[in-house]
Amino acid sequence: MDFDSIKAGDASPKNSSSICNKGTLIEANTFAHCGKAKSWNSFNRLNYQESSHGSLPRVADPKENGEAGNDAADSMCFTDLPAALVSEILARLDPKGLGIVSCVSTGLQALATDHHGWKKFYCERWGLPSVPIGPLVPSGTPDGRSWKTLFVDREFQSKSFMGRFSVDILRGHDEDVRTVFLLASANLIFTGGHDSVVRMWDMEEGLLIDESRPFGCTIRAIAADSRLLITGGSKAFIQCWRATEGASHLFHISGIGTNQNSEFRLWGHEGPVTCLALDSARIYSGSWDMTVRVWDRAQMNCVQKFMHADWVMALAPHGNTVASTAGKDAYVWDLGSGELTTIISRAHVGNAYSVARTHLADVLFTGGEDGAIRLFDVSEMSGNENIKPAATWVPHTGPVHSLAFEYPWLVSASSDGRIALIDLRKILTPPNSRQFRVKTIDPSAIEPPQRMLHGFGCYLFSVDIGADRIICGGEDGAVRVWNFSEALEIEKRALALKSLRQENRMRRKKAQVEMNANGRRADQCSVAMKRNQLKGDKSATWQIKRSINDKVKS
Repeated sequence: MDFDSIKAGDASPKNSSSICNKGTLIEANTFAHCGKAKSWNSFNRLNYQESSHGSLPRVADPKENGEAGNDAADSMCFTDLPAALVSEILARLDPKGLGIVSCVSTGLQALATDHHGWKKFYCERWGLPSVPIGPLVPSGTPDGRSWKTLFVDREFQSKSFMGRFSVDILRGHDEDVRTVFLLASANLIFTGGHDSVVRMWDMEEGLLIDESRPFGCTIRAIAADSRLLITGGSKAFIQCWRATEGASHLFHISGIGTNQNSEFRLWGHEGPVTCLALDSARIYSGSWDMTVRVWDRAQMNCVQKFMHADWVMALAPHGNTVASTAGKDAYVWDLGSGELTTIISRAHVGNAYSVARTHLADVLFTGGEDGAIRLFDVSEMSGNENIKPAATWVPHTGPVHSLAFEYPWLVSASSDGRIALIDLRKILTPPNSRQFRVKTIDPSAIEPPQRMLHGFGCYLFSVDIGADRIICGGEDGAVRVWNFSEALEIEKRALALKSLRQENRMRRKKAQVEMNANGRRADQCSVAMKRNQLKGDKSATWQIKRSINDKVKS
C-alpha cells in the first residue's frame, strides 16, 4: 500500500489515500527513484504529524502539500508492481528469504505462500510426490496443503536422522536379502533375495502383507512407484506387477484372485538383471550382459540399449540422462541422442558397485570395492576427460554395495556391516534460486559422516532411505528398519526437561543468595533444617486442632 503524509484538517482527495498510525516508519522503496533526502523528508513530516496528533487543526502549507504530492508520486509500494515482476522478484529468493518475506505483512504473506517457487524448491530436492494427489494447482494441492506446507514438513522431517530411533527387525526370508526398496508414500517395503521370493511389508506395522511365488532365481533388484512394481534376478527377465485399483496395498504380488493382465514379464537381457529404476515414462534395467536397456512404459518394449565394457552393477536416471557403473568406470548416457556424454575412468580402486544421483544438480555419487564414496560433478564434463572427484569419503573398511540419496542425506551400506549417513547441505549449495551447484572444496577437508549405524555382524547388500525411515538387508536374512519418526518429538521433550532443570537450578541459586543476605547458612544442612522445622510446625498445628476437636466431642 502507498503511505501519504496526511495533514490534520486537510481532507482533499489527493491526500486521503491512507493513514499513517503513530510509530509507523516510512522508508523510500528500493524500486522507486527516491534518494535519501526525500526519505528523510517523509520521515520528518511523519514525526511532525505525531507531535501534532490530537491537537487543534492547523492551516496546511501549500508548499508542503506540493512536496507530499511529489513524494507520493515518486514512491511505489512493492505490491503495486506488476504481478509478473513481483513473481520474478520472489523467484530470485531462496526458501529462507521467501519465508521471511511472507512474515512482513498480510499482503506479502499471501503472495509468498502461494508463490510457485515452493513447488520448485520441493521438486528440486525430492522430486514430485510418488502418489498422485490430483491435478496440481499453482496455489496448492486438492487436499488443502500448499506447496509451502509440503516443503516445510519435508524439511522438518529431514532433520530427524540425527535424533533418537527405534529398530524393527522383519523376519521372513530364509536366506540372505539382496535388495530392499522403500515406497514411503504408500507405507510399503519390498524385499527380495536368494530365496527367490519377493515380499511386501507394511512400513508402519512391520507386518508381512503379501509374498510372491518362488521364481527359481536370486532376486537382485526391485523398483516401484504408485503404478508399477518391477523386480529382476538371475534369470534375465523383469517381473512386473501393475497396481490394482481399489486395493488397500496397491499390489497383489501373490497372484491369487487378481486379473492376469496385472502381472507380466519383460524379456530382452541375456544375463542376470542386477539393477532397476523407474520414472514416469520409462523403465531402466542393467545386466551382466554389459547393457543398460531403456523400456517404454506405455508400450512395454525396449527402445534403447547402451553397451558397456564390463558387467553393469548399478544405474541411476536423472532427467534426460542415465548414469551407470561397469567395472571400475562410471558412465553418463544421454537419452535424447543415445550417446555417451561422460565417462569417469577408474572411479575406484577396484570395481564400482553402486551409484546414486540427486534431483538438485548433475552430480554423481559412486561407491566401490575400496570402501570409498566419491562425488563427481558431471554438469560440464563430456567425452573421455579425466574427471577428478569433488569430494571423497572413506567410512567403510569393505566394499560399498549400495547407495541411496534422500535430500540432504546420502546413505551407504557395506560388507563391513555398517551404514554411514552423510549430510550434504554443506556440499550442495544454491548460489541463487535457479540452480544448484557443487562447492569448490578441498577433498582432504571433507567432514566425516555425521552418523554411523553398526552392530549387525554380517554383510549388508542393500539400503534405502525414506522420509523418516532407513531400511537395509544383509546375509543374515533379516530386514532392519530404523524409525526416526519420533526423534524430533523426543528431542523437544528433552529440551523442555533441560529447560525445566535449568529453571529449578536458578531458583535454588536465588534462594541461596537470599539466605546468605539474611546471614544464614546456605549449605544443604540448613535447608534441610528449615524444611524439617516447617514440617514440625505443621504437625504441632495438627495436634492442637485434634485436641480441640476431642474437647468439643466430649
